[in-house]
Amino acid sequence: LRDINVNRNKNLDPTFKSISRSALPISIAAPIVMYSVGLIKKDSTIKKQAIFIGETFLVNAFVTTALKQVVKRQRPFDTYSDIDQAISASSYSFPSGHTSIAFATATSLSMAYPKWYVITPSFIWAGAVGYSRMHLGVHYPSDVFAGAILGSGSAYLTYQANKWINKKRSKKEK
Repeated sequence: LRDINVNRNKNLDPTFKSISRSALPISIAAPIVMYSVGLIKKDSTIKKQAIFIGETFLVNAFVTTALKQVVKRQRPFDTYSDIDQAISASSYSFPSGHTSIAFATATSLSMAYPKWYVITPSFIWAGAVGYSRMHLGVHYPSDVFAGAILGSGSAYLTYQANKWINKKRSKKEK
């Protein structure tokens, strides 16, 4: 963390602040825009994919918030005086919520649209969000790693839960 934060190029702070701040709006807008497109096109597949991405966001937000309250890890700038806090941060440090929602969005988008031109930019963006949190001094590398695993895991578990629920529904309809 010290290598990333203390010796950082501060000229990049505005860029990393923007990347960091993009996590929540993009993660909320993606399923809303997709659902709207599905409505306009009268495409139930797009609407289902949008709902899956929205469900992933909600599952991830719940689990991340709960973990923060259980672990209660202090922020690095609170623990170490040499870590420079370059952006405001509230609540606890573990896991990184920004990283978690970015990876939940990237993974769910990639599962809904398994094309390189969706997967590559999605994960570059999610990785940049994670890196930005360390660059700005508000998370430890382990917070970011846990956020990435939690976000991706939330998408996978939501996908599996939907598959299981849809399988049960199709059995009842027969």
